[in-house]
Amino acid sequence: MATQPPEAIASDTHHSSLDRLATRPALVASVGSAFPQRAYTQDEVGALLGLTNRVVKKLLSAPHIRTRRLFLPPADPSAGGRIPAETPADLNRRFRQGALELGRQAIEKALGAASLTTADVDYLMCITTTGFMVPGLSSLLSRELGFRSDLHRADLVGMGCNAGLNGLNPVVQWVTNHPDRIALLVCCEINSAIYVVDDTPGTGIVNSIFGDGAAAAVVTTRSTSSGRSGPRPQILDFESFCMPDQWSAMRFDWNADLNKWSFFLDRDIPYVIGFNVYQPVDRLLARHGLDRSAIRHWVMHTGGGAVIDSIKLGLGLGEHDVRHTRSVLRDYGNISSGSFLVSLERLLAEGSGAEGDFGMMITMGPGAQIEAALFRF
Repeated sequence: MATQPPEAIASDTHHSSLDRLATRPALVASVGSAFPQRAYTQDEVGALLGLTNRVVKKLLSAPHIRTRRLFLPPADPSAGGRIPAETPADLNRRFRQGALELGRQAIEKALGAASLTTADVDYLMCITTTGFMVPGLSSLLSRELGFRSDLHRADLVGMGCNAGLNGLNPVVQWVTNHPDRIALLVCCEINSAIYVVDDTPGTGIVNSIFGDGAAAAVVTTRSTSSGRSGPRPQILDFESFCMPDQWSAMRFDWNADLNKWSFFLDRDIPYVIGFNVYQPVDRLLARHGLDRSAIRHWVMHTGGGAVIDSIKLGLGLGEHDVRHTRSVLRDYGNISSGSFLVSLERLLAEGSGAEGDFGMMITMGPGAQIEAALFRF
């Protein structure tokens, strides 16, 4: 009996066609997002933080962000209408309060859209980069929202804006290995809890772009009632691309003078991302015998106006392709790991995904890392 050579078996394993995918792939049954009630204009943010640096004020006047929802303390009249100075303990407390409040709302919205409750959830993955807790956020949400005692849970901390797809990957694997069970991916980011106010251009970039928010997605192989509103995205495959030479381009530094973590963004990172984004995208497509023309829907992290423009150029996309990414940035700013889920939520609400359509999710962040996920309605 003839046998295949090892290289042929490896080729078949690593270059499987879409026809050989699992008959019941993981799908995103629903998405829910939540934001602080208060919306701030960029001018209001500048006044509350006391930002006067000329470069920072120019950043705040850029047109790609109109409002941000922020979980901020009330302005202090004795401090000239600015928010009060906060210690690291104050900031961590604010992160915990904001993440619990917004995480709860996002979870309830996502589960409700799929006609599920926390009692139906078997696996909970929580993602954040803007706060640290032990036990993690998954434990806090599990206790406060009444998840089952046999809940499988995991926390992904510190990976940054790309982390949503890093977390979705093991969630997809888990539900694929546990058919008909329910997993929940939750991204909670209180970015305003990592603001450092020293009125320098470096911190000004961070303070001018990041907003607060949470997003949750129900992932399962089971058919849910959300399918009545149209086909759902089936997650088919993932691809990563790491640029270790850009390790320091996005990072937390310890500010010893202020006794706080301070986030640093290299001004050239949008162009680094745009120049390299084709690599994971094209590798992922080639593995399934596709090219970019097959992709009808693009769902991306809202890194910033320059990031979106750079990705458009790098992938040859039109403005229509980035409409949801652009609108999420306009309305909320960069909400880090959950941004792409909010873009996906808007795509699903639009109802433009027809059965059989292919889509691509893209996130990017510290590492420097670009993540891609192929899906099909």
